[in-house]
Amino acid sequence: MSLALTSGPAVEPVTVSEAKAHLRLDGSAEDILIASLIVTSRLHVEAALGLALITQGWRLTLDQWPPGREPVRFPLRPIAAVTSVTLYDANGDATLITSDRYLLDGQALSPRLIPNGGWTAPGRAHAGIEIEFEAGIGAIAADVPAPIRHAILLLVAHWYEHRDPLEIGQAAALIPAAVSDLLKPYREVRL
Repeated sequence: MSLALTSGPAVEPVTVSEAKAHLRLDGSAEDILIASLIVTSRLHVEAALGLALITQGWRLTLDQWPPGREPVRFPLRPIAAVTSVTLYDANGDATLITSDRYLLDGQALSPRLIPNGGWTAPGRAHAGIEIEFEAGIGAIAADVPAPIRHAILLLVAHWYEHRDPLEIGQAAALIPAAVSDLLKPYREVRL
């Protein structure tokens, strides 16, 4: 299984202006640095939570379907839409699977693609199935919950203040506990 980003988010959950206000910075001398810290902070939060914050396009590639009539589990959430499901035969020719052959449970804590009837086996042993989908809480920054946006601002501030490279033998600057506290309600709980 592999997962590849096909189109990134159109906007970030936090603007450079919001981050500069949080950091109490004037001027534009460090706008590029702040913009990169926003992207880094968003990626950190998305990885920690298994979430896509702003709508983005992804491709999930599988060798085979799960056994039996088991659903395909997506490695991130929420899933807004499945845009295509493609099956490859032994010659590499593609067949598009119509949307009436599956159901999407995209808002579940563990989103899944459920077969409607059964799965048709791919013809090639490696990367025989490609699922293109859109994931994300919403298309604009305001769709992202305020605690997550605030956690991103705290991470930006943390990394802005701690940008020196770490030397061997020195203690690392730990991510503030407040970031983890703000993100805790959005973590996927596994039993």
